[in-house]
Amino acid sequence: MPEGLENLHVAIIMDGNGRWAKKRGMPRVLGHKAGGKTLKNIITYAAENYLKALSIFAFSAENWLRPKEEVSFLMDLLDEYIINEWSSITDNNIKFLVSGNVNLIPEKTRNSLLKLIDDTKNNTGLMLNMALSYSGQEEILECVKKIAHKVNSGELSVDDISKETIIEHLYNKELPEIDLLIRTSGEQRISNFMLWRLSYAELYFTDVLWPDFTSDEFNKAIIEYNKRVRRFGKTDEQIKS
Repeated sequence: MPEGLENLHVAIIMDGNGRWAKKRGMPRVLGHKAGGKTLKNIITYAAENYLKALSIFAFSAENWLRPKEEVSFLMDLLDEYIINEWSSITDNNIKFLVSGNVNLIPEKTRNSLLKLIDDTKNNTGLMLNMALSYSGQEEILECVKKIAHKVNSGELSVDDISKETIIEHLYNKELPEIDLLIRTSGEQRISNFMLWRLSYAELYFTDVLWPDFTSDEFNKAIIEYNKRVRRFGKTDEQIKS
């Protein structure tokens, strides 16, 4: 992996599991299973190469609308992932985080997630943020409600609300802004994912389906990112000076 990644926050929209399976005449669920193996490899690679944070769009709020059999399989797959990767996450100093409405996740799975979060809360390596039952609009809506309650109670003044106030009330306030968003399978949209933190992210789209996404493909995205000039509203001359 290219150097200089210690401060990077990379987000990935893992897309194309179903299409990967369909191309091979397999049920969609087997595409998700293959995608789970890819996820494991990418997380390991990111941790070994000192990436600061990795946010994964694992299950959106809208995904609850999928066929019940597929949703059930995905929850079982999540259970399996937590059980199989628990020791790897803890042993590799990974700090596990979840963004989303975890109250909608089945109780057994939810309890496992919360315990893993607690067990790794003091870890100082890769921050692994898994977006589950997640909606970017809902995150901002919940943030606004929390701030409004504080204003109503007199705990906070309207004039004191700042960008920092917003960040303080988002999911996992310790997560930095996203530097690079990767989306696989050729789709080119952000799909309601981490809208606040994506405000100045570089976007990278690849036709590779998620189960085929390797560490080499990940490196391609990082190399492309390193070629880009991040101006944040400034001119080229200001950046160079």
